[in-house]
Amino acid sequence: MGHMKKKKVFLPCIAAVLGLIINSAAVTAAVPSDIYSGGERLVYPGGMPFGVKFFTDGLVIVGFADVPCEAGSSTPAYDAGLRINDRITKVNGTDVTGSGDLLGAITGEPIEITYEREGEERRVIFTPVLSSEDGKFKTGMWVRDTTAGIGTVTYIIPETGEFGGLGHGICDPATGEPVKMTRGTVMDVEISGITKGICGTPGELKGFFKSDKTGVLLGNTPCGVYGVLAHIPYDKIPQPALPVADKEDVEEGPAWIWSTLDDNQVCRYKIEIVKIDEDNGENRNFEIVVNDDKLIGRTGGIVQGMSGSPIIQDGKLVGAVTHVLINDPTKGYGIFIENMLDAAE
Repeated sequence: MGHMKKKKVFLPCIAAVLGLIINSAAVTAAVPSDIYSGGERLVYPGGMPFGVKFFTDGLVIVGFADVPCEAGSSTPAYDAGLRINDRITKVNGTDVTGSGDLLGAITGEPIEITYEREGEERRVIFTPVLSSEDGKFKTGMWVRDTTAGIGTVTYIIPETGEFGGLGHGICDPATGEPVKMTRGTVMDVEISGITKGICGTPGELKGFFKSDKTGVLLGNTPCGVYGVLAHIPYDKIPQPALPVADKEDVEEGPAWIWSTLDDNQVCRYKIEIVKIDEDNGENRNFEIVVNDDKLIGRTGGIVQGMSGSPIIQDGKLVGAVTHVLINDPTKGYGIFIENMLDAAE
């Protein structure tokens, strides 16, 4: 068997929330349980990391470069008005599904680019130039058609393998909106290291994709990412299925999160929900504070990659970690599980 290349990835911290944490304990394997109890819907809590890779809807411009040519140098795409983070949707009137669609259309003839900027559709026509270095026609722009990262599973539906994670979307850095996607895959991840968070600089979990596809990614929303697993990982589920809480059930007071660090075990860390604000956005519904010495000692608090860590209170799944405060990594925000489930429908 050949060696698998370890690809390091990270998930940009749109916000990774923290909770008041007190103790931690390694998790034992769980077994399937009934999916309903007293009429309440039950879900498996997550806490295990997962990797995602998905194709964006269109091509995102990520940079520009001078093209050496007879006249000296040229940047035809930039000179035509295109800018970083513009999303190309069509080339010569035809929808693009990957970077190959753009490359195949680059000749010495004028090219029409349809693109979106801040929600507005625009068009531009320009002519690629002939590179004096390799004799190929070029536009002078770099584009991206895929996005990858790691995060934490929040819940798994016992009867279907459907899952939700992150508690926020994977967002465009320019607009702050979830990146539009066409299709995506889910992969196992091994956490290989931790960059500790400090005041002013969020930390992060570092990891690599461990295996081939383990599921499909179906949605990227402001309240999380959603998909279906090929097999439910019963050996990683930290406890039997739990009822989900209505937002009215969530109270200020003790709770805990399930999360995975570089020992690659799902562990429990206690937290405190200190303030509830239902009107503070889709994914910042309550404030939490970390007080677990072990977690703070290893990570500084909540770090990037922990977003999606399930929050348990009074025997129910109440939400997930979503954001960290940049000036204090022991503090952050959480999203109601009700909001995540609504977004998945």
